[in-house]
Amino acid sequence: MRDLAQIGAKAGALLRARGERIAVAESSAGGLISAALLAVPGASQYFASGAILYTARALKGLLDVSRDDIAGLGMRSSSEPYALFLANRMRERHRVDWAIAETGAAGPTGNSYGDPAGHTCLAVVSAAAMQARTLRTGSADRVENMWAFAHEALALLVSAIEAAR
Repeated sequence: MRDLAQIGAKAGALLRARGERIAVAESSAGGLISAALLAVPGASQYFASGAILYTARALKGLLDVSRDDIAGLGMRSSSEPYALFLANRMRERHRVDWAIAETGAAGPTGNSYGDPAGHTCLAVVSAAAMQARTLRTGSADRVENMWAFAHEALALLVSAIEAAR
């Protein structure tokens, strides 16, 4: 957790310095992205909300989005377009400056779309930035993948905020 806490603190400091807020949507990282951002005293200054969208029921209940809505948009879970969709939806719904989303397959097996364990797609959005990235760790170790997914998501966030200066 130390590495995640450090990068989460860096992201938090950048957000705080800019007076901006963030919302998080994650699935395979299981809350580790939110936890890293919340591990900083005073996180309420920049952290607005976090959601673990692990099931269709959670997606519907927390973001008012159904699997049919997603299919109608021509996308699927565990893809960059879907991660961007989730990040944009979180940003709009929570009226924040930044949002980050993660969607993937932690393992030990892949998902129903044919992605292997260790596959995740990440997205960060703001009014001026929209970035997505795919990470494949090549590992079936569920816990290690969750940590790697969270670290990559936070690194993408820090990079996007720094580029927005």
